[in-house]
This record gives sequence, C-alpha cells and structure tokens, in this order.
Amino acid sequence: MASSSLAAGGAAVLNQLYERETDALMRRTRLRPLPDGRVAPADARIFGIALSLAGLLLLAARANWLAAGLALATILVYLIVYTPMKRRTPLSTLVGAVPGALPVLIGWTASHGSVALGGATLFTIVFLWQIPHFMAIAWLYRDDYGKAGFPMLSVIDPQGRRAGRQAVRYAAALVPVSLAPTFAGISGTVYFVSALVLGLALLVLAVRFAATRNDRAARALFLGSITYLPLLWIVMIAGRTV
Repeated sequence: MASSSLAAGGAAVLNQLYERETDALMRRTRLRPLPDGRVAPADARIFGIALSLAGLLLLAARANWLAAGLALATILVYLIVYTPMKRRTPLSTLVGAVPGALPVLIGWTASHGSVALGGATLFTIVFLWQIPHFMAIAWLYRDDYGKAGFPMLSVIDPQGRRAGRQAVRYAAALVPVSLAPTFAGISGTVYFVSALVLGLALLVLAVRFAATRNDRAARALFLGSITYLPLLWIVMIAGRTV
C-alpha cells in the first residue's frame, strides 16, 4: 500500500503542476497549494518525481516487476494521455478511468504475481464505478469546468441528458460485473447478495439523476458512489476465499 500510495501521490502532484493555471479558475480547486501560490512549481516538480520514483522502486524491490510496470503505466497514461485530453474531449473521462482503476490491479499483482481473472474483475469494477461517480461531479461543478475550458459532458450538453445516460449505462453494467468476484472464486454468497443490493441501489440513484438532472440528484449519486465502493470492498474482504 505504501508503494502504491507514493506512486499515486507523485502522479497527483505532477497532474496539479500541469493544471495549476486551470485550477486557479475553478472554485473547487483554486485553493490547492500551486494555484494558491503556497508551493513553487519547481518544488512541486521535484516532489512529484521523487514520490513517483520512490513508489516504483519500492514496488519493484518489495513486490514484483509486473506491479511496478503497471504503476509506471498508470503514471504515464494519467499524465501524458488523460491530463492533456481533459482540455480537448469529454472522452477523457473514459480514458482517465483506466489509470483510476489500475491501482487495484497493482495491488492484486503485487500480491498474486499475475493479473489473472480476479485482478481483471477488480479492475473492471473500479473502471465502471468511476463513470457515474464522475458524471455526478461533472454536473455539480459544471460551471467551474466550463469556466476553465474543460469540455465535460455536463458542459457541452448543459441539459445533462448525455451525462445522465452515461451514468445509467455504466451503473447498469456495474451490477453484473460486481457479481463476478463470486464466480472468480474471490468471495462467496454473502458478497454476491451484498454486491447485488449495492449495485441496484447505485443504479437507482443514477436513474434518478438521469431523470431529474438536478443538483440534489447529482449529490445523492455522488454520495452513493463514495459509499458504494468502500462497502463493496468490506463485504468482499469479509467473505474472501482467496
């Protein structure tokens, strides 16, 4: 966990370094250390690189090279592909969900030494979960994103129909995928039932958001999404079989 946290922290620092000018335009991010002037860009660059390298080296030394390679891929896709795409296309949300989901795969490979069905299943769960989560955020902060020039779905379609459809599609896909750990031999019946209930609850919140497209529904979807994932991990760990 320490090595993954170091790598993720380094990537986050370097991302905020790249986006410091647009962060200054957004109410949600303008008080971050870089846009607020509390940290110099040169210091942030050194700190971000140092954290990233420390995480990669620790993974290679204490886990395995596959985990370190996945961590490197996470950093590169996040910084070189996703971050520049945010200013150009709403597809960046889907691209960003890849490095967003890779940490769970890094943890799996660090423990098991290979990706296997279990690791792929966990990756897919986190990938799908991120879309309704970020659709809610994009709607709540659509004015901020528009001011900063980010073409989020909630910005290019201010009625919110496209964001709502995306939230429902991916929340619906998450329901059967979240049951897969039982069939992959990771968890048992208690997890299966819990994942089904949690997935359907999240889907209901996504449908309400798509139907009403208002801040209240978006906030409920956001809060539901950040509740869903920890609860899913808890019941998965409690009922683990591998």
